Amino acid sequence: MCLSDEEDWFPRWFRRRWWLLTTRSLFDDFDEYFRQMYRYMQREFEAIFKNAPTNLRRSRVLPDGTRIDEWGPFVYGYSMKIGPEGKPEIREFGNIKPQPKLGKAGVSIKEEREPLIDIALTNDEVRVVAELPGVEKSDIKLHGTEDTLTISVDKAERKYYKEIELPRKADVRQAKPTYKNGVLEVCLPIKKEEKPKGEPIKID
Repeated sequence: MCLSDEEDWFPRWFRRRWWLLTTRSLFDDFDEYFRQMYRYMQREFEAIFKNAPTNLRRSRVLPDGTRIDEWGPFVYGYSMKIGPEGKPEIREFGNIKPQPKLGKAGVSIKEEREPLIDIALTNDEVRVVAELPGVEKSDIKLHGTEDTLTISVDKAERKYYKEIELPRKADVRQAKPTYKNGVLEVCLPIKKEEKPKGEPIKID
């Protein structure tokens, strides 16, 4: 049985009305979702600014007399590469670190940034490369043991700090550091293991 044009108006109107109601409901859901996400991000940023070190918070006055508050810099990043055993190696850098608390996401903020680090190992040496933009060679302090290398910069404008665990025991006294265009490279010869000297044992 076919409906005439006059009889068919109601199904067509109902389908159109249902589509409009469904679409409106969908947009309302998206709108509420983004509102919740905005409120969540606002709370997280407020927590970050509240916990930021004092030296990362400052105020200044614009030429028109308006006073504004500034924070930062806040830096977070990571690098990933495949290690010699075929496993991924992830290294974080910056002054923000994820720090879960009681099952909730959180962050830890420090005044010093951790520089981006790369470590290469050969048969003869350990080569550490660190990116330290914005500082002079005289600003960099290095301290090493046979197991670790510590890089630090303490300036009002830039602060860096990183203690690196070396993959092999190194001879720190033979280290060769160079710094150019914001990149520090430290070559550390691998410490030769001294074989214990033996003594002949006489059999009676």
